Amino acid sequence: MTTTSRTARFRDARRDDHFVVIEGFHALKHAMRFGAEILEAVTTDPVGLRELSGALAPDLASRLSGVCEEIDDDLAGLTDHLPRTGVIAIARRPEVDLAAVFTDPRRAPIIVLEDPRNLGNLGACIRVAAAADAAGVLVTGTSDPWHPDAIRGAAGLQFALPVARVAEIPRRGRPWVAVDPDGVPMRPGLLDRRAMLIFGSERHGLDPATRATADRCVAIPMREGVSSLNLATSVAAALYSFGG
Repeated sequence: MTTTSRTARFRDARRDDHFVVIEGFHALKHAMRFGAEILEAVTTDPVGLRELSGALAPDLASRLSGVCEEIDDDLAGLTDHLPRTGVIAIARRPEVDLAAVFTDPRRAPIIVLEDPRNLGNLGACIRVAAAADAAGVLVTGTSDPWHPDAIRGAAGLQFALPVARVAEIPRRGRPWVAVDPDGVPMRPGLLDRRAMLIFGSERHGLDPATRATADRCVAIPMREGVSSLNLATSVAAALYSFGG
């Protein structure tokens, strides 16, 4: 980072694809736990930070206290979203090797989000994908999965697995599985656990071309009269039920 003012550094980091702004204790905790390179971190409440660290992240308590500089002024100039935990940081955005994601030998799916619109929802999808130990999350469209709002929604778990925005869904040897209400009801053991599970946008669903070229189309069984599920809920249901 440059030697410009702290306010300018945080402002510039939001606009630079090489960096990530992390807001709040829980996001910073997960980022550090999964190897984030923290370039700068500040807190307005060092006592509260120590208490939270001791209670919720004893494995990181000393590191968190050591990495966070105490500041007297509030965080209003550094962020549009003031975290209640009084901590904010800048980290280096990790590079993603797409070839390595696709050749991951584990029986773990790749989650593909087609043009998601809500950054909080996008983050929640990444959070559940990390919890389920997916091979990665790929995002098409204009939403940045490393935006601070998405980082908050994921509680910083972008650092726990490969997460990248791509121009189009790659064809690299894994079966495409479109998750769509018109598909075959999903059940345990139905699908290859190394599939790419593709989910459409919150409002419009899957692009018809994606649905038409998928190797299989599956639906999450729902009670009659329920028209849809939240995107992150759909990802969670699929991840925890599709494989055997």
